[in-house]
Amino acid sequence: MIRPAVQDSITKLVGNTPLLRIRLFEERHPGLEVYAKAEWFNPGGSVKDRAALAMIEDGERRGLLTRDRIIVDSTSGNTGIAYALVGAAKGHRVRLVMPANVSAERKQLISAYGAEAVYSDGLEGSDGAIRLVRELVAEHPERYFYPDQYNNPANPRAHYLGTGREILEQTGGRVTHFVAGLGTTGTFTGTARRLKEHDPSIRTIAVQPDDAFHGLEGLKHLPTAIVP
Repeated sequence: MIRPAVQDSITKLVGNTPLLRIRLFEERHPGLEVYAKAEWFNPGGSVKDRAALAMIEDGERRGLLTRDRIIVDSTSGNTGIAYALVGAAKGHRVRLVMPANVSAERKQLISAYGAEAVYSDGLEGSDGAIRLVRELVAEHPERYFYPDQYNNPANPRAHYLGTGREILEQTGGRVTHFVAGLGTTGTFTGTARRLKEHDPSIRTIAVQPDDAFHGLEGLKHLPTAIVP
């Protein structure tokens, strides 16, 4: 779990994030222990660094991502930041399709890492970005490496091998419940699979917005969205 004092690439800083004990709930419910996985310790500031790095390195290993291809995918923000960061570190060009109404801070971060942004209709949310990126890839398939974060098995695998393993190590396997929001579903499915292999009685709880127009970047209302 302890990283070396010096690393030769920012990608080596992805993962191995700490757990933060949340005392507020314990005051109300004696005996309860609640921990948050502090994914903001990743260099890109979110859990999405794990999946982006895994999908890009999987593409490199399989020969699908070469220097003459542009990494392209849809994003509502955090995965885009992660793609841009990893792409910059590895010398790949990155083009991101995202709703026009994502936060200014996310647009600025993506630009700072040197990625190009293409904006879809903000009213169509993440589904609109998915449709647009599929059109771009269909027009010029030879130009792009399209990880397709919503359907790429390297996404949940990153959490099966990383997030879930870390949680078990950090808690000594003392886990009764796991809760995560749903976007691509990669974090939830990959982590939950690893935890349930350890103990099938662990309850895994997925959280989604209760309305299609929720305004929460990165989360999906699955009954009305393109399902991963």
